[in-house]
Amino acid sequence: TDMTSLIMLATTLAASTSLLAADSSGKDDVKSAAQKLAAADNYSWTTTTESSQFKPGPSHGKTEKGGYTCIDFSMQDNTIEAVLKGGKGAIKTEDGWQSLEDAAKNSGDGGFNPRMFIARRMQTYKGPAAEAEDIAGKAKELAKSDDAYSGDLTEEGAKSLMAFGARRGGGQAPAISNAKGSAKFWIKDGVL
Repeated sequence: TDMTSLIMLATTLAASTSLLAADSSGKDDVKSAAQKLAAADNYSWTTTTESSQFKPGPSHGKTEKGGYTCIDFSMQDNTIEAVLKGGKGAIKTEDGWQSLEDAAKNSGDGGFNPRMFIARRMQTYKGPAAEAEDIAGKAKELAKSDDAYSGDLTEEGAKSLMAFGARRGGGQAPAISNAKGSAKFWIKDGVL
């Protein structure tokens, strides 16, 4: 009977393992593919954003594991370049390269300072692998259709992606209600 019990236990474990594998969600698949991308020695990307409020140009980037990340993107009629590594970095300005720390300082004139805005954005920048994993976690669910995983974001998830924080002078950001968004991820050979 010990042999019979052992065989039944092995069969039960094999069946439950295959059920767990079959039950993996699209969110888990996307997160796993993002983690494989993050583990790569290097990769490059192009990001496009669709928004009803503004029309940013595409951004391009290259990163190496444990090394530098180089990004360029359009803002209005200007191309911005940035280099990041380990929470520090620099942006190219009309006056030449400037550290993110220096560029993020408030000029004190009370007006919109694009250099400060960009520098602060770069100080909190997440690479595509980390961003994809974060966005996948904000989705209600992700379902595979054709060659991609897609789904709607939760209202809280969409709000968090739309929020820019407090305003100049300590003012509060406007309240966001009925936030909506969707995400679509393509995975090839198990990698985002």
